[in-house]
Amino acid sequence: MQGIPSFLSADDVWYFNEGTHFRLYEKLGAHPRGGSGTAFAVWAPNAVDVCVIGSFNGWDRRRHPLSPVACSGIWAGFVPEARRGDLYKYFIRSRYGRHEVEKADPFAFLAETPPKTASIIWDLDYHWSDGEWMEGRKHRRLRESPVSIYEVHLQSWRLNPEENNRPLTYRELAIELAGYVSEMGFTHVEFMPVMEHPRPDSWGYKTTGYFAPCGGLGDPQDLMYLIDCLHRRGIGVILDWSPAHFALDGHGLSSFDGTHLYDHHDDRLGFHPEWGTRIFNYGRHEVRSFLSSVAFFWLEKYHVDGLRVDAVSSMLYRDYARQDGQWIPNHHGGNENWEAAHFLQRLNREIYRCFPGVETFAEESTAWPRVTHPADEGGLGFGFKWDMGWMNDTLRYMSKDPVYRQYDQNDLTFRGLYVSHESFLLPLSHDEVTQGKGSLLRRMPRGDWEKLASLRLLYGYMYSLPGKKLLFMGCEFGQWDEWAYDQSVGWHLRGFESHSGMARRVGDLNRLYTSEPALYETDSQPVGFEWVDCRDVHNSVISFLRRSEKRRSLLLGVFSFTPVVREHYRVGVPESGLWREVLNSDSRYYCGTDCGNLPGVQARHEPWHDRCDSIVITLPPLSALIFKHEP
Repeated sequence: MQGIPSFLSADDVWYFNEGTHFRLYEKLGAHPRGGSGTAFAVWAPNAVDVCVIGSFNGWDRRRHPLSPVACSGIWAGFVPEARRGDLYKYFIRSRYGRHEVEKADPFAFLAETPPKTASIIWDLDYHWSDGEWMEGRKHRRLRESPVSIYEVHLQSWRLNPEENNRPLTYRELAIELAGYVSEMGFTHVEFMPVMEHPRPDSWGYKTTGYFAPCGGLGDPQDLMYLIDCLHRRGIGVILDWSPAHFALDGHGLSSFDGTHLYDHHDDRLGFHPEWGTRIFNYGRHEVRSFLSSVAFFWLEKYHVDGLRVDAVSSMLYRDYARQDGQWIPNHHGGNENWEAAHFLQRLNREIYRCFPGVETFAEESTAWPRVTHPADEGGLGFGFKWDMGWMNDTLRYMSKDPVYRQYDQNDLTFRGLYVSHESFLLPLSHDEVTQGKGSLLRRMPRGDWEKLASLRLLYGYMYSLPGKKLLFMGCEFGQWDEWAYDQSVGWHLRGFESHSGMARRVGDLNRLYTSEPALYETDSQPVGFEWVDCRDVHNSVISFLRRSEKRRSLLLGVFSFTPVVREHYRVGVPESGLWREVLNSDSRYYCGTDCGNLPGVQARHEPWHDRCDSIVITLPPLSALIFKHEP
């Protein structure tokens, strides 16, 4: 046993073992020291021997042993022969039985491209050019700002047909993706997990390299360049991250030192039956330090602007995806996983303290209370919660034939009961267009014209509602095929007028959304949303107001969910004057029938819908109309 080496401090060891170290990536892992060699440190408290093996020593298990650091469970040492770009692993001999294993470095900054499994010694040196963005980010308040997210699976966004359909590299994406997202008017991109993972069919959610970007698309500096380019175009970057579970692959975290180091020994706590993965032990201090450091790493070293935390529901409930007898109640006899909840509270509190302007997003589908309320007030502390209820209800409603929609209008109106309870994001994500669900366009009923019109209507309805927006790649132009992780988005469809019209529709929605404060400033405030009429089930029409009192902005949305033209349709309004039609999903520009109310309609002093004034409009078939009040 040795004392604490120079690259670790007594405080590092203390905070790590206490569960409050948020920057372990500066201490553990492999850190090249110029041309003099590399410092290594790894946590393996139940090992009797740990050695560094790699391309620099012929993978010899005898040449470079590490030494235990005090009683911390950390093994550390310095290898003069190891250099940047060398391959390496840890050979670990457990104190239990004859367990001997070669493990990749949990803190490696780069890894071999699967199916190879070695870690690569690397550094994170990069000259950033996004200083203006980063400085401005400190003063942004996303709850009162427009947030329109383009969700991307980088490996399948665009393939190069001239090179055996290989995915674009990070640097190639920097040119094409940044330009496209800017042209379409999105404010952010969200990357599905970019952390190294062994199987592409897991989409990155079964992680093995938590600090390493997928090496098949480039090295860390290449990914930094992509984020840098997006920032210089004024586009924020959100990273999808899954701290809920980890992969079983032999080179990863599973049975790392011959014990259940990162997870629970009892499968009723430690095994995820739905996904075939191991569940992190949030009650273990060192595991909390590890996971917290993952979050801080991507925010600090890669300048990421937000983290979308995957599968939060599975973290919060001990009985998630389990039958009776397959789970263990907490000490109060309930199904809540309080260790996970406390971890999330602490993590969110520290993220918002250390990274002004950064946001966290929870994919949480249950009624767990106060997900987006401050942790100091008993909430989980997230910035936003994915509104999975809205997504499920709306897609179920839109998939019905219009003749039957009148019987299920509650699917649309139910959200009005809870719209201001949390800060919500409305997602139409990758999960809704894969695994046999079909694309959004195919899920719309009837023929091609009705499908396209219904999808344009759906997007108009989504963008008009309170809540930030997320749309998965390919949905913006109405892709017919469901998403497949090993196939490119169907870019050829942009050559057809109906699909380019759909793209123009989404682009115009983004531009209207980002320019009208009523659509984003008061998302989670009761004053920001008001029903005009949610009871016209016979005609399958709903209407509501969006307002921003601070900027004196007032919009009216009217939505018709049947393929029928309705003339002389009266809608009550709260103000006299002109109501200008600012967006119509049925416009010829989007390949609609061009039925509408240009340039607008004048309100008359004729009471309707419990208001003193009203307008009479023409409702196009399967349409979303947005009017702006002009006194």
